[in-house]
Amino acid sequence: MEYTNKQGGFFTLVTIAYRNIWRNMRRTVFCISAAAIAVFFTVFMQAWMAGMTDNIEEVVRVFDTGHVSVVSSRYEAEKEYYPVQFPIGDGVPVAELEKLAQSVKGVKAVLPRITAFATLQDSTIKHALLWGIRVQEELALNNFNLTDRTHGLVEGRFPEPDRNECAIGTRMAEKAGLRIGDHLPLKTVSAQFSDKMWSPVITGIFQFDYLKYDEDVILVDFARLQRLLVLGEGTQQLFIYADDSSQSRAITNELKSRWGAETVVRDWRDNYFVTMMQQSTMVYVVVYLVFLIVASFLIVNTVVMIIHERIKEIGMMGSLGMTRREIVQVFFFEAVFLSVLGSLAGCIIGGIATWVFSFFPLDFNALTGGGFKEFPMAGTIVLSFDPAILLQGFLFGVVITSVCTLIPSLKSAFVEPVEALRR
Repeated sequence: MEYTNKQGGFFTLVTIAYRNIWRNMRRTVFCISAAAIAVFFTVFMQAWMAGMTDNIEEVVRVFDTGHVSVVSSRYEAEKEYYPVQFPIGDGVPVAELEKLAQSVKGVKAVLPRITAFATLQDSTIKHALLWGIRVQEELALNNFNLTDRTHGLVEGRFPEPDRNECAIGTRMAEKAGLRIGDHLPLKTVSAQFSDKMWSPVITGIFQFDYLKYDEDVILVDFARLQRLLVLGEGTQQLFIYADDSSQSRAITNELKSRWGAETVVRDWRDNYFVTMMQQSTMVYVVVYLVFLIVASFLIVNTVVMIIHERIKEIGMMGSLGMTRREIVQVFFFEAVFLSVLGSLAGCIIGGIATWVFSFFPLDFNALTGGGFKEFPMAGTIVLSFDPAILLQGFLFGVVITSVCTLIPSLKSAFVEPVEALRR
């Protein structure tokens, strides 16, 4: 009986293709496994990269920029030295700066900060960073320990306002043999370029799970450091937090229009490391693409072998009235079924793996040996379990593997029915 579209049509072709993929179970399992491994790799690595990106972005927002950072242009030119000689607005009182920033729509909080180099005396550690903040206001907004989502204090307490006190990280305490109650003699340089000697009492030991701060930072009260460095009522840096991070760009533009060229207002997305991670996303997409194409070759070879082994069957289909287009569709649908089943299996396995690891942070310091102190990243990485990643991985796998098998499927169209039946 002659085959026509009227007798079966599209769904008949799909049914034939689906039944054909189970005619050789071993080959089908190999093909599905190849696609599954490729999609699993894509899903897992995307979850890993999303976790790293989220990690870096949060560290940058909490410790380096807020949602919007404000400094003087002269400070910006020499920021690697953390100069305190160039306060915002040449010493405009912090209260005025806060009032101006708070008047912008979408601003949630405005926090002044000071960071300065210090030389330690009578210590195995010779250099550190003084980090002056308003502790209680900061803790109301941020979790300093990004892994446990806590204030990060493991012993004692944070320094109280305007007191001769400090807190240090666990790594600094361990290296220098320091304990709560010890004095920490140090020297720093004031805004007047004069040496300032100070010996605060250690009242707390923290662990922020951020190597740079746990090892190098001495946390002190903002007002105390402001007076020590002779900044008057001014501040070196201003960190602005928005109600929603998506509002940061609008806040940045508004503040730029209010402050002159002597002030640098920067959105957190302009941070070097955030920009680098965003740009590297395309590189990883290319890596995933190559991996999927390589895995697709097994399905491509399978389609080629199927066509070669079923030459007579192709001739029979042609003699029964199937057009070349319909024959191509049958083989293409077989490849699509293999792609869909493989991609689905890869997504399921990848989804389970990323979901499980999202509850078990990975120790980044152990993986890297702790050699990335200057890289803004918490010591642990939490994989990002996101249904959008699973959907993207599934579609990516189906489309790439299906496209790769389109050309070998077209080969079946060039098989002449008469010649095929003679073999």
